[in-house]
Amino acid sequence: MFRTALRNVLAHKARLMMTALAVLLGVAFVSGTLVFSDTVGEAVKKASAKSFKDVAVSVQATSGDAPPVPEDGKNRTTLLTDRLADQVRSLPGVAAVHANVSGRATVADKDNQPIGNDWQNVATNYQPGAGGKDSRYPVVQGRGPAGAGEIALDEATAEKGGLALGDTVRFATDGPALHKKLVGIVHSEDPQVTAGGSLALFDTATAQKLFVRPGQYDELVVAAKPGTDEKALTAAVEKLLPKDRATATSGAALAAGQAKMVEQSNQAMSKTLLVFAGIALFVGVFIIANTFTMLISQRSREIALMRAIGASRRQVVRSVLAEAGLLGLVSSVVGFALGTGIAVTMRAVLNANGAGFPDGPLVISPSAVLSALGVGVLVTVLAAWLPSRKAAKIAPVEALNTVDAAPKLRGLVVRNTIGAVITGLGVAIMLYVSTRKTAEDMMTPMAGSALTLVGVIVLAPLLSRPLVSLTGKVTTRIFGVSGKLAKENALRNPRRTAATASALMIGLTLITGMTVVGVSGQRASDEMAAQGLTADYQVSTANFRGLDPELTKQAAKLPGVQAAVPLRSAAFETDGGNGYGSVTGTDLAHLGKVTDLTFVSGSLDAVRDGGGVAVSRSRAEKLHWKTGETHEVGFFTGTEKKEKARLKVAAVYEDNATVGDLFGSTTLVDPHVKPLKDEKVLVKTANGPDAGLEKEIRKALGDSPLLKVQDKDALRKENAGSIDTVLNMVYGLLGMAVIIAVVGVVNTLAMSVFERTREIGMLRAIGLARSGIKQMVRLESVVISLFGAVLGIGVGVFLAWAGGKMTAASMPTYEMILPWDRLGIFLAIALVVGVLAAAWPARRAARLNMLESIGAQ
Repeated sequence: MFRTALRNVLAHKARLMMTALAVLLGVAFVSGTLVFSDTVGEAVKKASAKSFKDVAVSVQATSGDAPPVPEDGKNRTTLLTDRLADQVRSLPGVAAVHANVSGRATVADKDNQPIGNDWQNVATNYQPGAGGKDSRYPVVQGRGPAGAGEIALDEATAEKGGLALGDTVRFATDGPALHKKLVGIVHSEDPQVTAGGSLALFDTATAQKLFVRPGQYDELVVAAKPGTDEKALTAAVEKLLPKDRATATSGAALAAGQAKMVEQSNQAMSKTLLVFAGIALFVGVFIIANTFTMLISQRSREIALMRAIGASRRQVVRSVLAEAGLLGLVSSVVGFALGTGIAVTMRAVLNANGAGFPDGPLVISPSAVLSALGVGVLVTVLAAWLPSRKAAKIAPVEALNTVDAAPKLRGLVVRNTIGAVITGLGVAIMLYVSTRKTAEDMMTPMAGSALTLVGVIVLAPLLSRPLVSLTGKVTTRIFGVSGKLAKENALRNPRRTAATASALMIGLTLITGMTVVGVSGQRASDEMAAQGLTADYQVSTANFRGLDPELTKQAAKLPGVQAAVPLRSAAFETDGGNGYGSVTGTDLAHLGKVTDLTFVSGSLDAVRDGGGVAVSRSRAEKLHWKTGETHEVGFFTGTEKKEKARLKVAAVYEDNATVGDLFGSTTLVDPHVKPLKDEKVLVKTANGPDAGLEKEIRKALGDSPLLKVQDKDALRKENAGSIDTVLNMVYGLLGMAVIIAVVGVVNTLAMSVFERTREIGMLRAIGLARSGIKQMVRLESVVISLFGAVLGIGVGVFLAWAGGKMTAASMPTYEMILPWDRLGIFLAIALVVGVLAAAWPARRAARLNMLESIGAQ
């Protein structure tokens, strides 16, 4: 029976080719994800380990009981001093101690645009050793910084910014732009820098002035002499530290912690990609099952003969499963090779777009190989299991006597009953989801979506009759006989039609659902961003560290500026810890010029004159606060101790995204904000947005590369950009599932043409031209594709509606928007898919020899 299975695979190479392609693509997705994750993970681990190579012990100040943040907010206070560094240097086994000052510095390019992401923009002190050089940062050009007006950059940052030795570098830490002369370009292997960030080096005194205080450091890095026990040295260093004020960690522990973080980060990315790979394989299941069902139908005589000469039902099942296993194995091997190529290409493309993955060899782990091959074979065998059972039930005598008759179709009563139950359960869950007021539990909507989708797939044969018949009326009216024959062919075997259309339906359901939710969320986000905003500009910083209030006052004095209203906030906990919130401190005298407030009770004057706060309607309902009441709260200070205060509710207003849940005067909030910073500044001008005035505002606020001066259109575009990026990524990942669905349509049509060889010969004999045969096959493909598209778009819209209701609980401006243009594009894509998928099967059908086809068995 195994030899029979092998011969069947070799005998039906052309028929199985498309099925093999579906498995191959799915496995390529899985293997590409695994190899990419392993390769990048190993490269980052090695880069991290290399950065800790000379680190025996790292000493860092703890934040739990650290001294309070200074009132000026310009410097941090740490407990790591020159005295402590000297004590550590005197310990036996210590070779050297690097006293590091660390911070964030964002460098601007020639166009004043920031280079890199703020959280990756590393700044530290250059510490020359005995030879006048810092071994951590090899100098490529020039020298290390040695004075207050000097700076050194890494190679990539200098190249991106178009900066050369002697140029003036503009950069910012958390305030106005600073200027220093570029005296050196260095090489860095810091993973943060190589992953797309930047490195700025200063002399120690300058770095301390920028980020801490003179004589203080953020970290002491201890290098050990050869043969020194790292654990013993760590314990010795720990004895010198103030209790609970600083920690000593061994280099090995740091490297292990870094490796664990990298592994967790890779796991999150891999899981996301594997979800989409699973969707692609799930789509492939329909193609595989469809192929084996058709093959078994065509080989009924062969199977009957096998049964007649003594093959048992179990042997027939094993033969079909062995055939599927061989097909899965071969496809998986080729798919793994393709996936490895995808992993290499993906890494190169992402690096070209600034991902900055470290260099490293391609990693192909045994687990990746076994996982990818195992998944491919298992999916193929499982998909062929039901067709194999059908093959085992063929009665020898019945098959031998009715070999020329059309295969008998089973009833759909049981299937329709099961499908109705599953669909009803899924719809009921989604209707329940649409009534929920929170988006915390995502398992329920995910289960409801899965059940709804599976239920519709099971019901697809039943749904195919009315939808295909309706489409068939259009094709018949336009294309005549060819259109009618296409409709009848699609309706002849509703199970096959449904299975073929379901593969396309799954992909379009997910794409449609994501699109509707994404577009609706984007519109809601746009409305929230501009809700109540009457200011011409919103000023903020890219690193979210805020603006100096003194600079805000300077901006308010500019000619043409009517008001520059600061927004700063302090978080609090209500008495008893039953609720949380934050109150926005602002300029109450000018607030009405930059936002449109609608009061339910009280007024802006009541807030200003009474020294109380105004509360949004939704927050007032949640906290059970009413106008005229006074409530005790505890403001968070960064430590376990909270600053007690009493807030008097002077007004309640309709929700307003500009001022948030609560607002009051700056004098109320300022004592609880350390360091004192304006999170945003809303600017109202006399004549609306103006490019010249925007430059003046930037200049008044320090002209920092971190500054974001945005009008309403810019705010909308920023929100739209992030959502469009996510949608485009989803389209790309789900595109694999759609491609596999196209393969399924081609496969089904090609095998259907083979199955109907005699019928096509008879049609040619009674006068249907070759062009009519081509048109019939093409229209059948279009009908099936449109059926899958309509079903997918319909289910996707329903799931988006139910899930969107849950989103509206946390986004009051959310309202479902149907993007008709994109939905039209999806239908057009389905139409194109139908035409392209039918190209080869239609050509093959039209080229069949009339007499040979009529005599075919």
